[in-house]
Amino acid sequence: MSIRIGVVGAAGRMGQMLVREIVATTGAAFGGGTENPSSPSLGRDVGEIAGLGALQSKLGADPAALFGACEAVIDFTAPAATCAHAALAASNRKVLVIGTTGVTADDQKKIDAAARSTAIVQSTNFSLGVNLAFALVEEAARRLGPDYDIEIFEAHHKHKVDAPSGTALSLGRAAAKGRGLDFAKDTVRARDGHTGARPAGPIGFSVARGGSEIGEHTVMFMGDGERLEIAHKAQGRQVYAKGAVRAALWAQGKAPGLYSMRDVLGL
Repeated sequence: MSIRIGVVGAAGRMGQMLVREIVATTGAAFGGGTENPSSPSLGRDVGEIAGLGALQSKLGADPAALFGACEAVIDFTAPAATCAHAALAASNRKVLVIGTTGVTADDQKKIDAAARSTAIVQSTNFSLGVNLAFALVEEAARRLGPDYDIEIFEAHHKHKVDAPSGTALSLGRAAAKGRGLDFAKDTVRARDGHTGARPAGPIGFSVARGGSEIGEHTVMFMGDGERLEIAHKAQGRQVYAKGAVRAALWAQGKAPGLYSMRDVLGL
């Protein structure tokens, strides 16, 4: 029996990719899509929006109805909407997959609370390669030790609204965990002017925005005489959709809790 998976934000670029991936995945069935009430696409067939032809499923504006009709819902929208969707997932006991970035500490508390009632898979990046990189970065930070300075570079398209990217921050958290640092305190997000010599310990971040760059992340371990880089370059956004659908299927039957792609991949 196929698992019905719904998509909030189904008319957006990522939403359309998710619809296509659900339709193409064995064991999954498209359960419906929603958009915000002001979307000009409301009432259109979601399959036609996604370039698949008619799926006999009209784009709606009621996420509560979507959660009622599906076993799982995938959310790559915005923090405020995601918090509302997490509450719906909890009240309906339905799986929620969250790829939303820019989540604040208060937002995360709401998601954590919802996860006490249902299975939620949350990740800043659903690429299988990136999630393996998280594990590699943590291990490298642990093995190389404090003599290697850690710097993280990321680049994305000009339309991305948060910086550093959620993926860059997750890579930083992995490095901090491996090194035994307090991520909230031991990071440098910007450098300008006469900064003085680099202190030992803190993890540095640098950001580039422009053009149509899908996503590039590089973690540099910079020692005296050598530099190790763990890098990932996305060549298409479909990899994120593949990972998210895989997570939605994996979470079926799981106990309530907040899971990550590392759980999905057994890392």
